[in-house]
Amino acid sequence: MSEKETKTINVTGMTCASCVARVEKALISLEGVESAAVNLLSNSAQITYNPNLVKEKQIFKIVEKTGYKASERTDDLSFMKNEQLIDMRNRFVASLIFALPVLIFAMGGMLSSSFADWLMQTNIFEGMLLSSFIQFILATPIQFIIAYPFYKAAWKSIINKSASMDVLVVLGTLSAYLYSLFSMIYPYFQSAFEGDIFFETSAILLTFIFLGKYLEEVTKGKTSEAIKKLIELRPNTAIVIRDGQEIEIPIDDVALDDICLIHPGTSVPVDGIIIEGQSYVNESMLTGESVSVFKEPESEIIGGTINENGFLKMRTTRIGKDTTLNKIIKMVEDAQTSKIPIQRMADRISALFVPVVIIISILSFILWFSLGSFGLLPQPLPLGYNIFLLAFLTAISVLVISCPCALGLATPTAIMVGTGLGAQNGILIRTGEALEIARQVDVVLFDKTGTITKGLPEVTSIISIEESLSEKELLQIASSLEKGSEHSLAKAIISKAEEMDLTFLKIESFNAFPGKGIEATIDKRSFSIGNRKLATELKSTIPSSLNNKMENLENKGNTVMIVFRDRLPVGIISVADTIKDSSKEAIELLNKMGLTTVMVSGDNERAAKAIAYEVGISEVHAEILPEEKVNVVKKYQEKDMKVLFGGDGINDAPALAQADVGVAMGAGTDVAIEAGDIVLIKDDLRDVVTAIDLSKKTIRRVKMGLFWALIYNTIGIPLAAGLSFVLFGIPIPAVFAGLAMSLSSVSVVINALLLKRYKNPFEKR
Repeated sequence: MSEKETKTINVTGMTCASCVARVEKALISLEGVESAAVNLLSNSAQITYNPNLVKEKQIFKIVEKTGYKASERTDDLSFMKNEQLIDMRNRFVASLIFALPVLIFAMGGMLSSSFADWLMQTNIFEGMLLSSFIQFILATPIQFIIAYPFYKAAWKSIINKSASMDVLVVLGTLSAYLYSLFSMIYPYFQSAFEGDIFFETSAILLTFIFLGKYLEEVTKGKTSEAIKKLIELRPNTAIVIRDGQEIEIPIDDVALDDICLIHPGTSVPVDGIIIEGQSYVNESMLTGESVSVFKEPESEIIGGTINENGFLKMRTTRIGKDTTLNKIIKMVEDAQTSKIPIQRMADRISALFVPVVIIISILSFILWFSLGSFGLLPQPLPLGYNIFLLAFLTAISVLVISCPCALGLATPTAIMVGTGLGAQNGILIRTGEALEIARQVDVVLFDKTGTITKGLPEVTSIISIEESLSEKELLQIASSLEKGSEHSLAKAIISKAEEMDLTFLKIESFNAFPGKGIEATIDKRSFSIGNRKLATELKSTIPSSLNNKMENLENKGNTVMIVFRDRLPVGIISVADTIKDSSKEAIELLNKMGLTTVMVSGDNERAAKAIAYEVGISEVHAEILPEEKVNVVKKYQEKDMKVLFGGDGINDAPALAQADVGVAMGAGTDVAIEAGDIVLIKDDLRDVVTAIDLSKKTIRRVKMGLFWALIYNTIGIPLAAGLSFVLFGIPIPAVFAGLAMSLSSVSVVINALLLKRYKNPFEKR
């Protein structure tokens, strides 16, 4: 069993950043849990743990002990269904139905009918007005039945020795309710403090909180639209051939090497290779590319894409969680669940937030009651308040205006929108940290073959310097040596030999020189093929005439391979790679952004510099061995520069991992994709520019959200504590404080949603 696993689970019942901090603290306290990132927005927790030390049951148990529900995160849409939105909507409507009559009766003096006058003056018990009794009857269901989730969450929070937003809501509204109840029941209490009945404060306050929570859930739902769309792309069924019959089966029952039939206008069920038929396939939902792609036999096809006009038959190659679409969904989910460094500040503030607010509330009550008792307040007090009422309602306003939710939502909402936008544009950002660091990049390093170029080189010339060896024979020997190699240059030589119908010779005693070339025996003679470094390895001298020809080809951007017989040069084969159409435009914009662009290549210096010059790169590291690419990355990092490395091959994986941000080309190897922090599905270098730009815009929204959350509380709490009374002569009513609290969270989420208007740098041009 692996010593480290990462698992994402559902955690429901969280209401604010304090809840997030509590769950994370509980998870990290488990022996064997290496890290835990809890996300309020997606109601999830991503846990990295050692399965030998801690079991899944223990993880679920500790979450539930903390006061929340934990469950498996399935592959269906169930975790996207926002039951909390429906619940908050229903509670808001129910609360509003009860609260409006309470408000009407509380406004008594504004009612002019004889019935209202009678209602406001009639005692049903000694000293108890009918109006007050009706308000009590209507406010009670709101306080204890409709608002029950707040009590439940607050109690669990307290018994776990912490405090959340629910504690503030319960303390504020219950204080107003109980004070009104005592004032209504006990005349001596009323006369002692010249008390008043304000059931409407608790009733309307809770109604506003439910409204805010409902709006918050609505706006939160919009942030996850991108991943919802991805999940909805997954077909439910597939048509397969079993025992010679066409049958429709659930998508989960599709097996590897099944033959699937795809009719025009239907979705491709899983990943596979076309074995029959031709058609245009719309891949825009995965790549962001609007132009449909022509598919024919031997073409790869991705599950979730749309077959537009032809009938296709395919053999499945990847199913279940291994399909491209499911991997994309997993990547986006992981990125949205992960935390970025900037969020740690908000987490530290949230952990202390509620206790500090409660202390401020108590101190504000003591201050204003003391000032009033010593006759230091102007008379009469505003709004008909007495000294006790002013102090009491000020304390309540402090409790309800404070909002840890805004702090908890500022970062994850922006990250969710940003990573979702990336996915819609074919840019898969694997972690929130990569999204944050990308904006800080100073230098961008690119591998040449397959990254800047198409990675599909072709043989451009074959030159033999031995009369006994024709060009065709030279190519036959070279292709025989390269047979079986996965290197792009080798493939070009083999492809040229196949095009000329050459047969491959039998080789023996194969020997490889990494980054230099290969050597083998053919018909009892030693043959080799490789670059200039191989000549040094073989202690062979390149004739000046041949060297001049090589230089001419290299200056034109060709990569030249030398063929040796008995360790003496007998000819050369030049190969040229085509630059991607997007490379020059992407690098031009990166240079305009003030970034240093660098090319790293195993090719000879002349060929590398020719390609670099054509695309606008001035700094080149040529003839770099695979293991040396890591050292190039480290060289810039040692200068305190943030490095982005873009590559596509297996030999790029170490450099991708070493870089501050590794960008893997989507058409590259699985190893490179696994090592990359960002994956470009479209294999388009312009998406590197978009990723950096999206990082800047997303983190700007994060900072704006945190700024508004902090400013709201920094200004709101002092105003509620009495600053508004000092400055304007009027305290903030608790009802208005509750409304402000509710809307603050919504405003932070809306701030993140504005990011959805994002346009990449190339759309703006």
